Amino acid sequence: MKKESKFKIAQRYALALYEAALDDNVLDKVARDLDALSAAVHENKNVVKYLANPLWNLEDKKSALKSLTQKLNLTDDTFNLLCVIADNSRFNELPDILQAFRALFLQKHNMIDVKVETVIPLSSGQEVLLKKNLQKLLNKEVVLSYEIKPDLLGGLVISYASDMIDDSIKGKLNRLETIMKGGQ
Repeated sequence: MKKESKFKIAQRYALALYEAALDDNVLDKVARDLDALSAAVHENKNVVKYLANPLWNLEDKKSALKSLTQKLNLTDDTFNLLCVIADNSRFNELPDILQAFRALFLQKHNMIDVKVETVIPLSSGQEVLLKKNLQKLLNKEVVLSYEIKPDLLGGLVISYASDMIDDSIKGKLNRLETIMKGGQ
């Protein structure tokens, strides 16, 4: 029997949850649930290790998941996904499942995640203008996230999908250095 890739497994779970949430008319709520869950998993990397531990029995895992669901006010659809993941011993794939769901949700809603790195936070006017221009460029609804990076010296680095626009002073200096050394 051929072993399935983690990517395909994550996509299958994400699609099943997407369709269930769509049928139950709670898709936006489930998307928010998974963003909160993703942030919790990112914040505490040990959560996945604990839930994936085969020595911890299934009923105790489900009890912990029920508490987590109540604490984060997650939908029944999200809780059901977590229980299915527990039943199938797939907690090691949870971060991949969360990522696959986010990608599917964004794709189905003609949206794209865009990461913006700056030295200082943008003003609200700059943020609105940047979002408007990116939406025009990408022809999609843009979801911005920001990261402050003092080492850029100035300007912006914009990343989306597999593309990057580096308009930072650090990037310009690096390109100038490469040219001066005879590179392209």
